[in-house]
Amino acid sequence: MSRLLIVGSLEGELGAAARVAIARGAKLAHAEGVAAGLGRLRSEGADLALVDLRHDVAWLVGALHAERIACPVVACGHAEDADAAVRAIEAGARDFLPLPPDADLIVAMLEAAGAEPPPEGPIARDPAMLTLLARATQLARAEASLLITGESGTGKEVLARHIHALSGRARGPFVALNCAALPETLLESELFGHEKGAFSGAVASRKGKFEQADGGTLLLDEIGEMDPRLQAKILRVIQEREVDRLGGTAPVRVDVRLLAATHRDLTAEVSRGRFREDLYFRLNVLALHIPPLRGRPADILPLAEHFGARYARANGLPQRGFSPQARAALLAHPWPGNVRELENCVHRAVLLADGAEIGLDAIELTQPRQPEAPVGAPAPQPSPALRITGLVGRKVEEVEQELILETLTHCLGNRTRAAEILGISIRTLRNKLQEYRAAGIAVPPAPGQAPIALPFG
Repeated sequence: MSRLLIVGSLEGELGAAARVAIARGAKLAHAEGVAAGLGRLRSEGADLALVDLRHDVAWLVGALHAERIACPVVACGHAEDADAAVRAIEAGARDFLPLPPDADLIVAMLEAAGAEPPPEGPIARDPAMLTLLARATQLARAEASLLITGESGTGKEVLARHIHALSGRARGPFVALNCAALPETLLESELFGHEKGAFSGAVASRKGKFEQADGGTLLLDEIGEMDPRLQAKILRVIQEREVDRLGGTAPVRVDVRLLAATHRDLTAEVSRGRFREDLYFRLNVLALHIPPLRGRPADILPLAEHFGARYARANGLPQRGFSPQARAALLAHPWPGNVRELENCVHRAVLLADGAEIGLDAIELTQPRQPEAPVGAPAPQPSPALRITGLVGRKVEEVEQELILETLTHCLGNRTRAAEILGISIRTLRNKLQEYRAAGIAVPPAPGQAPIALPFG
């Protein structure tokens, strides 16, 4: 269940936002002011915070940064609050939510924060996925650690939530943390929590993800990106069933089932010295591998129909089927971005389609990667969409920026896939994108995170 914190009075328009979130399955927490909101985030955490602009949003964002609490903040107000909204976003708020609230916009913000769980279990019709789900049902009853592998975009978190819902811990919390999304110092505090005074800005004690997941399930997504120093600490938690908060003097017992997910080949990472072998064996007690979408073709059309219905509802459009030509195109595409790419493609198609059904002209597909040429064959020319010309006389920084942004556009905003193609770490890519944003350069949004324009000039 997603966790939403609302800071401000629930008697007015923020109350309407709260009702929309609850109707979508969110677990609501409330604080009247930013100081009380900070206290709730220290003790309970949240996936998203909506803060009334009548309160000091910039102060709350600064306090969260100082205490290493990773929670996206959305400022809420009216069009006449333009100056306050700009100040809040400049201070680090993620977005601005105009009041009165729009239900679809709230849902989009929850999805962008990774807070809204899927409304149902995995969509599967292909024999390969049906076999996998049968095995997942069997393993869900266990208490041992479980490693989920598969290419980016195959649905590893969806499967993890499904396993939690079928387990004996279903009444407990499900907490997910993307290990690639946070710098090492912030990730450590997010995982293990901290005591008051543990570092500059730690003005109060705070529970980490392990403690927040006590009695339930913790998913460590993209664990292959984790620094080896933190890997050693994770290993100790698994062995001892206790965590040491930053600055703490005594360990804290935790009862958590640990799920881990990665798109990397951890055996290869172990051989290269990038991942601890002892931690790999601790995580790999049980294992599930999700096949890529091209390896389960019978799932393509059911998933497309599911996403088509979802985004038709979200955008107030009639639900339409796919034309025979569109269905053939969907089945023929190799889907290098897997289910995430399919979802983005269908979302665009729902918005672009004109007529009684979604036709081929609304299906915009990325160009498939060229197959490897035989040894000795001339090297293939790069795709025009990715070719960078006129290099002479240009600065390295300019060429690098163009390459990164073109690759990110090619990957439909998928940061992990773009980092793989570029041969850099996800952390390096995120740092580069942050530099570009600070310089006023447009950056392609992540999948499911459409840019939200402020309702003022």
